[in-house]
Amino acid sequence: MFFTLMQRPNDSSIIDIAIADDHPLVINGLKNILPAYPHIRLVGTYANGKELMAGLAFLQPHVLLLDIQLPGQAGDELAPIILEKYPEIKILAITNFDSPLYVNTMFTRGALGYILKTADNETLVKAIETVYQGQQFMEYYMKEKLAHASYKIQKALSTKTSLTQREREILQLIVDGHTNNKIAELLFLSAKTVDNYRTNIMVKLDVNSLGALVKKALQSGLAK
Repeated sequence: MFFTLMQRPNDSSIIDIAIADDHPLVINGLKNILPAYPHIRLVGTYANGKELMAGLAFLQPHVLLLDIQLPGQAGDELAPIILEKYPEIKILAITNFDSPLYVNTMFTRGALGYILKTADNETLVKAIETVYQGQQFMEYYMKEKLAHASYKIQKALSTKTSLTQREREILQLIVDGHTNNKIAELLFLSAKTVDNYRTNIMVKLDVNSLGALVKKALQSGLAK
């Protein structure tokens, strides 16, 4: 069990932080970093969700560095619970996951910042200062990744709406493994007409092979 709770002298110029992380190396690393930044003070360290909630009942930091994968109860589950009880706490998610899914989840559940454990000291301090001021923080690398993921989703949605009902129907049959002749038989069309539909679909989805067409249809949710 790893738990630390320190008394907080009243000083409005200091940013009090706590960290919830089950890796002592991460916590010790933070302890080694902070002496170079006297305006940031560590007031609590917690190894799991139970310790964290017990510690917060006694002392609430200005900024909480919250690992997403905590033993017992994950950080994304704890975030809304913490904010409901202590709405003044600013949560900065700290993690090894660079997935846009986790970013969206943490921001949706109330976190103001998201930072990777590989971030350098200056980036970490900037993240703490930013969320302390009530502003969102995300590393540039993660912003780029999030924007790219958002673009792919929007493009898929746009493509979905650009396909006609008949094209979507034929696309599903292609994904199901039917040949042009079989699709023509099922839909009472000529094989040539089905071939034209297939060509139009491939142009709209920007693919040049049947395998790529099937893969993109499944990934974008255009077929199942």
